[in-house]
Amino acid sequence: MPKTNPEFLLVETSPPLAARLRYRGGDKTASSYDLVEQMHYLFVNVVKARNLPVMDVSGSLDPYVEVKLGNYKGIAKHLEKNQNPVWNQIFAFSKERLQSNLVEVTVKDKDIGKDDFVGRVTFDLFEVPHRVPPDSPLAPQWYRLEDRKGDKITQGEIMLAVWIGTQADESFSEAWHSDAHNISQTNLANTISKVYFSPKLYYLRVFVFEAQDLVPSEEGRAPDAYVKIQLGNLVRVTRPSHVRSVNPVWNEEHMFVASEPFEDLIIVTVEDRIGPGKDEILGREFIPVRNVPQRHETTKLPDPRWFNLHKPSLSAEEGAEKKKEKFSSKILIRFCLEAGYHVLDESTHFSSDLQPSSMSLRKGSIGILELGILSAKNLMPMTSKDGKLTDAYCVAKYGNKWIRTRTILDTLDPRWNEQYTWEVYDPCTVITIGVFDNCHVNGSKDDAIDQRIGKVRIRLSTLETDRLYTHYYPLLVLTPSGLKKNGELHLALRFTCTAWVSMVTKYGMPLLPKMHYVQPIPVILIDRLRHQAMQIVAARLGRAEPPLRREVVEYMLDVDYHMWSLRKSKANFQRIMELFSAICRWFNDICTWRNPVETVLLHVLFLILVFYPELILPTIFLYLFLIGMWNYRFRPRHPPQVDAKLSQAINAHLDELVKEFDTSDELDEEFDSFPTSRPSDTVRMRYERLRSVGGQLQTVVGDLASQCERVQAILCWRDLRATFIFLIFSFIWAVFSYVTPFQVVAVLIGLYMLRHPRFRSKMPSVPVNFFKSFPSKSDMLI
Repeated sequence: MPKTNPEFLLVETSPPLAARLRYRGGDKTASSYDLVEQMHYLFVNVVKARNLPVMDVSGSLDPYVEVKLGNYKGIAKHLEKNQNPVWNQIFAFSKERLQSNLVEVTVKDKDIGKDDFVGRVTFDLFEVPHRVPPDSPLAPQWYRLEDRKGDKITQGEIMLAVWIGTQADESFSEAWHSDAHNISQTNLANTISKVYFSPKLYYLRVFVFEAQDLVPSEEGRAPDAYVKIQLGNLVRVTRPSHVRSVNPVWNEEHMFVASEPFEDLIIVTVEDRIGPGKDEILGREFIPVRNVPQRHETTKLPDPRWFNLHKPSLSAEEGAEKKKEKFSSKILIRFCLEAGYHVLDESTHFSSDLQPSSMSLRKGSIGILELGILSAKNLMPMTSKDGKLTDAYCVAKYGNKWIRTRTILDTLDPRWNEQYTWEVYDPCTVITIGVFDNCHVNGSKDDAIDQRIGKVRIRLSTLETDRLYTHYYPLLVLTPSGLKKNGELHLALRFTCTAWVSMVTKYGMPLLPKMHYVQPIPVILIDRLRHQAMQIVAARLGRAEPPLRREVVEYMLDVDYHMWSLRKSKANFQRIMELFSAICRWFNDICTWRNPVETVLLHVLFLILVFYPELILPTIFLYLFLIGMWNYRFRPRHPPQVDAKLSQAINAHLDELVKEFDTSDELDEEFDSFPTSRPSDTVRMRYERLRSVGGQLQTVVGDLASQCERVQAILCWRDLRATFIFLIFSFIWAVFSYVTPFQVVAVLIGLYMLRHPRFRSKMPSVPVNFFKSFPSKSDMLI
C-alpha cells in the first residue's frame, strides 16, 4: 500500500489562547472566550437620528449614514422622505486594519446626482471606551451634527454608541464587518454568523387495515383498490387488495418522518386501478398531523379509527365545513407518532445525537463541548470569480445545533476566531466541521452552489477530559481526478465532564433508545427514513436567514455515505485483512524469536496453562490487565483524523450513485446468455441494481471491520475512559477467578447463558453495550 502523504497528517499547534495563558499571568478578561485568539474591533452602533434639516428644494430628505475609518467605509441603508430615520445598524472594524485615528459618521441625503452632505460626528480612537462582556451593552447617546468645518449645525442629532470590544461581544455576529465593504445590503445577510437548530423529528406509523362500502364509477364492477398515503413530498402506496371487493382488506404498515410544529396534513387517498395507467379516485381524507396521538416507549398502540372518505371535490375544501353526505365510504387506519425512537438524520457511524424524540425520556447532560474555530491556511481558490480568491465560512454540527461562522471575503488564509459550546449527552458521538466557499456574496443566482472545501470529524470518546486540543486538520476532498487537499483548518477543542458517574454508566447503556431494541425497525426502512429526515432538515434550514443551503446540509450529514463505491469496499476489506495480518505477524515474531523476552514469557505462560489449567482464566485476565497498563505509554496523543491510506483514496476515482429498481426480471437475468443479449437499458438497470446490492454488502463488511477494530481498541487507550474501566474489571475478574474454583465459575456462566426466556431481555446486555462504545476506524474514512 502507498505511504500516507505527510501533507495529509495532523499538525499540533500552540496558539496564544487564554486557556493556556491565563495560568501564566495572561489576560483574565478573556477567560469566557478562552479557546480563540482575542481579536479587537471598533464597533459603531448607528441607532437613529432626529430633526434632520431638509436639503432638497422639494422639501424632502432621503437620509443614509456613512461610517468611514481610513479606507474602509460602511453605509447604512437610505430611507426615503424621513427626517427622523431609524437604522439600528452596527458596524465593526478590525483593529488590525485600522488606518486612521479618527472615525467619521456622516449623514448624507440620497440624490440623483451627487449626494448632499447633511452633517457628521467624529471620534478620536484614543478616547473610545473599551467594553468586555459580561458588561452590559454601552448605552447610545445623542450627538449634535457638525458641518464640514467642525461647527455645530442648528438642527439635527444622531444617536450613536462607539466602543472597542472583541469577538465575544454580542453585537459581533450581527455587525457589518469592514472586510465586507464591497457587499450590498441584500447580500450582507449571507456573510454573518448564525446558530441554527434542526427541527424535532418523529416517526409516524400508519397502519392501513381495511375499507368499507367503496363506490366505483361503474356499477357492479369490483374495484381493484389500493391506498395512497402522502405526507409532505413523500408518498407511500399499498399493494392492491388480495380480493377485489367493495370492502377491501390491506393490513399494511408504512412509516414516515414528521417534524414539529406539525403543520402538515396526511392525505389518504383510495384509488381504483381501472387499467394500465388509468386510476380513479374513490375517496380522500385529510388528517392533520397535530391530531395524531403520541406513543412513549412500549405503551399500547392507539386504537384504529374509522375515517370518512369524501369525493375529491369535497375533500379539497380544506378548513371549510364539508357538506353533509347521506352516505360515504369509510377506511380503518391507525396513526401513531412514535416519541420513543431517535430519528436518524445522519449516518449511524457519525451520529452526534442519540436522544429519543420525547423530551420526557431524555437523560441529563454529562458534559460540555467547546469548539474554537481559529483559522485556515493555504486554501485553494475554488472557482473563478473575476480574479477573487476564496470566500470561506465554516459550519459545525453536533446534536440538533448547527453553527455557521461569518464569511471571510477574498482570502486564502481566513481568521475567524469564533467559539461555540454544546451540551454533551453521550461521549460516543461525533462532531462534524465543514468548510465551504460562499457563492452568494456578489449577487449570484439562487441556484448557485456553495463549493465544499473539506470536512473534519472528531469523536468525543477519543478526547481526554479537560484537555485543550489545538491542531491543524487537513481539508481533504475526493474528486473524480483523485484525492485533493484544499487547505488546513485550525481548531481548538475541549471536552469537559460535569457528571462523572453518569458518563461512566453511559458506557454500559445502549447507544439508541429502548424502542430500537424492543420493537426494531428494519434496516432497509431505516435507510429510507433517514433520507426523508435529511430532506426535512435541509428544507427547514434552507428557509432560515441566512439560509443553510441544501448542498451544505447534505454534505454535513453524509447523505451518500451508504452508496456503493469500489474504493470503500476495498477499504473495508483492507481493514479486516490488516487485523488478521497483525495477529499473524505477532505469532511469526514469537516463532522466530524476534523479541526474545516476549517469546520466553509466552513459553512460561504456555507451560503454566498446560500444567495448571485452573489458572487459565485468572492468567488471561491478568495478562490483559498487564498489556493494557504497558500500552498506556503508547496511547494516542492526538484525535483521530481522516486517513487517506486507510480510505484507499490515493489514486482513487469516485464511482458512487445508487438507485432502487424493480426486481421483476431476476429470472430473466439468471437465464440470460453470456455475454448478455439484452438491450442496453436492461443492462444498465441490472448494473445499477448490482451496485445497490453491493452497497449493502459494503455496509456489512464495514460493520464487521468495525467490530474487529473495537476488539483491538480495548487495550490501545484510544478511549481512555473505556480502557481504564476494562482494566479495572480484568484485574477484579483475575482475582475472583483465582480464588474461586473453576467449576463454580463454569456453572455460573453456563446457568446464565441457559437461563429461562422469562429472565431474558430484548435490550442488549451491559458487556455488549460497553463493547460497542469503543471507537473504530470508520471515523477515519473519507
